[in-house]
Amino acid sequence: MAQLRRKSPFAAAAPAEAAKQDEEEEAPARRHRAPLSLAGLLVSIFLVATFLYNEQVAVVRPPAAADADAGAAGGDFPLAGAVRARSAPDLRLLQDDHHRRVNSRSQIEDEEEHHDAQQQVGREAEEQRTAEPARLVVAAPARADKRAAVAAMTAAPPSNSSVESRAASAVAEPPACNVYQGWWTYDAEGAQAPLYREPECEFLTEQVTCMRNGRRDDSYQRWRWQPSSCDLPRFDARALLERLRNKRLMFVGDSLNRNQWESMVCLVQSAIPSRDKKSLAKFVGPNGSLNVFTATEYNATVEFYWAPFLVQSNSDDPQVHSVVDRVIAWRSIVKHAKHWRSADYLVFNTYIWWLNTFEMKVLKNPRVSSRYTLVDRPVAYREVLKTWAKWVDRHIDPKRTKVFFMGMSPNHHMPDAWGAGPDAVKCAMETQPILNHTGPLYVGTDWRLHDAAEGVLRSMHRVPVHLVDITALSEYRKDAHTSVHTLRQGKLLTPEQQADPRHYADCIHWCLPGLPDTWNHFLYTQIVSGTPLLSSS
Repeated sequence: MAQLRRKSPFAAAAPAEAAKQDEEEEAPARRHRAPLSLAGLLVSIFLVATFLYNEQVAVVRPPAAADADAGAAGGDFPLAGAVRARSAPDLRLLQDDHHRRVNSRSQIEDEEEHHDAQQQVGREAEEQRTAEPARLVVAAPARADKRAAVAAMTAAPPSNSSVESRAASAVAEPPACNVYQGWWTYDAEGAQAPLYREPECEFLTEQVTCMRNGRRDDSYQRWRWQPSSCDLPRFDARALLERLRNKRLMFVGDSLNRNQWESMVCLVQSAIPSRDKKSLAKFVGPNGSLNVFTATEYNATVEFYWAPFLVQSNSDDPQVHSVVDRVIAWRSIVKHAKHWRSADYLVFNTYIWWLNTFEMKVLKNPRVSSRYTLVDRPVAYREVLKTWAKWVDRHIDPKRTKVFFMGMSPNHHMPDAWGAGPDAVKCAMETQPILNHTGPLYVGTDWRLHDAAEGVLRSMHRVPVHLVDITALSEYRKDAHTSVHTLRQGKLLTPEQQADPRHYADCIHWCLPGLPDTWNHFLYTQIVSGTPLLSSS
């Protein structure tokens, strides 16, 4: 199968520019004209009079008619549409007017009603500002491009009152929303966060139960993500289970996807009060690679399949995989992928296992483990995703299966990145997100891999894959890692180890309840409500 190619955005523009240039170069030279005859002079006078008449008509022509003709002339040409948009009214305002106005009223009455509505919204917003206590708010970027991310971070975050004003005015939102652009807001009352309680989920492992493992504050559980241009629908576990009835939801990837899978298990099991109607089986299936939660009443499963590189590697053992010298076979995926085909929802990720070296060892021949070549990390990552994308396009039926790819889950090993004090050690003892940051935020994320994933996903046309772009918004959550309240080599950290965060703090994985619940809220929005989400690219 031919390799997938990214189309250049300049491909369509180049021929047009060349044609224009050729047309200018080939224009014939101007020749001297012969003296006009009497008949020619009369014809010329007639044409000039006709031209002046048309110009006068054009001056008094209503602008609406001119816009209509411009739209008709523009057709499917994007440049015509772009020029037309300069003078066109804001469509969101038109939608808002559609709900506010009565069509039979005159223009003057409409303007008066619109003015009154704006005054009412202002009064309601002012009342809420004076009645409600202030909340901590932080803006977050939503672009993989770091330059765009820096620009978004330096902008002042909107206030909570602006969110309430939007709700009060009931402005109609467009059909799609970029949920990854917004800010973190603290839910002190716990009205919407957390979505479940740690003691209520018996399926959580010791690796992520930070409160049980000695963490004293639970503030990391109470931060809620607020998109800037819409609201996430409330999470309804029963609605999700109904959508999963007789279906399989499978997470495929590394320990961060397992972290998210545990979150999803806790979210759905909360709607099943009977203990005998839910179960969890670990290390089953091919080579023990599967963990399966079963909701018996719904005949639904939420599964996790261990494949940290998606393709075959020497780290594929689901229980003994702490391999420092990692080697991948970037064209070999069938051994894993044949177990994914019957799933109805597939959620892929791969990132954290790529970060221990700048170059990846790639097998020249999958049958000979000792012969490999060194390849730059982003190049190897892109090639692995191409292998994965080819398999998805060949074997997944988009009418039956929805496919998601998770963005990169960031680490927080460098306290200098968020201006921490000299005594700070990695993410240890952090209790708040990065707040009011006004400069570049470089916590160590390899954005080249993010860009590679975006490029491969854009090249996929047969099977649409949605990028759940969690990277930028998660970079702010330095407070949400398991830190020293976790396991090491299968054992809970001792008090002595907890007192040595420089060697033992885990700033990779996340406490539950916590940040991965927000990631699953994004999945819920697409699976249950069917809301078309926009990626940040």
